[in-house]
Amino acid sequence: MTAPRKHVLVWDWTIRLFHWLIVLGVATMWWTAEQGMMDWHRRVGLVLLGLLAYRLVWGGMGPGTVRLSRLVPSPRSLMAYGRDLLAWRHTPHAGHNPVGSLSVIAMLLALVTQVSTGLFSVDVDGLESGPLASKVSFEAGRFFAEIHETSFNVLLALIALHVVAIAAYYLVFRDNLVRPMLTGRRSEADFAAPTPADARASWLRVLISAALAFGAVCAVWFASN
Repeated sequence: MTAPRKHVLVWDWTIRLFHWLIVLGVATMWWTAEQGMMDWHRRVGLVLLGLLAYRLVWGGMGPGTVRLSRLVPSPRSLMAYGRDLLAWRHTPHAGHNPVGSLSVIAMLLALVTQVSTGLFSVDVDGLESGPLASKVSFEAGRFFAEIHETSFNVLLALIALHVVAIAAYYLVFRDNLVRPMLTGRRSEADFAAPTPADARASWLRVLISAALAFGAVCAVWFASN
């Protein structure tokens, strides 16, 4: 009789919630901008600011797989993983593989650029502005608005690439990367290396990270009034 597979927690519940709220938030930001619902656009932007602030803090305090320091792959690991992909070989990783890490870094940078420039953006007629637009000149606000628009197009391209890569890993290597982002768990049998440490979230660290993120949103809110 075959023993049941042991499953290991590789993504804590907060990082999974962050991931899906970002998906919803980006879609909502696009919709509100297209419909001219700028009040809601600004509100959702503040929510995204809080989510990104949480992710950056959690990247320094959270369990191993979410640490920002682990996102930067070494040149050796990146080259080795690239050679394996070219040879149609793939070993699942706890967390992001070296190529996936670069994708996540790029998307986080695009999101930070998108949200931060939106805070200071001013439209052509100066009627619709970000919450901190009054802190900069009209010319600077227009400059931020142009970056805001460009960074969104970059973000869309990165999201499309991300979705294509997820589909390719499933179709070519039979590695379902969506399921762990829903359940948080992967089978222990997936890993060639020793089983990774369980990625449980400490409630104290979650509360500290959430409080700091909330403080960042409040700082912007009060500065805009």
